[in-house]
Amino acid sequence: MPLTELILTENVPGLGAEADLVRVRRGYARNYLLPRGKAYEVTSGALRRLDALKQKRAEREARELNEAEELARRISKARFIFTLETGETGRAFGSVTAQDIVNRIKNELGMEIDRHKIVLERPIKDTGEHEVAIKLHHDVTAQLVFQVKSAEEPKAQAESAATDEPEKRKQPRFFRRKKEEKKETE
Repeated sequence: MPLTELILTENVPGLGAEADLVRVRRGYARNYLLPRGKAYEVTSGALRRLDALKQKRAEREARELNEAEELARRISKARFIFTLETGETGRAFGSVTAQDIVNRIKNELGMEIDRHKIVLERPIKDTGEHEVAIKLHHDVTAQLVFQVKSAEEPKAQAESAATDEPEKRKQPRFFRRKKEEKKETE
């Protein structure tokens, strides 16, 4: 198959980054890369513009690295608490997934992170403290530490507080009164 050389103007997954000189099949270049402006053909004028593209790429990569480092600092300072419903044996009914972590980071810190960047072998079903790695950049990895607590603990504390108060007489329910009235009239 005939190949052609192109200079990429932006990142193309699986092919290369901007300012890369790549060899691709002619059909891919003619039908996809060139019409969408993702690349242009190698000419003497294009080779002169290559330095400007390389400088633009270096600036973009430096900016992305700085943003990732700042994001890593904010994530490492954050402490979250997740609550899970547990049974009598202490086994969790639900789990903490990568999507739950992403949603919590978005709500608490206001940062958007792709859930695929969170390194989680399996969903977390255990209570206690957990540490999860978040790969923000190929050079930057943040460590998120969070607690997973049982939802039973607050209920147990609420029940102990309720037993300290004097019991109030419960009001009969509306439907029960109707049934009792019907029985008396018969």
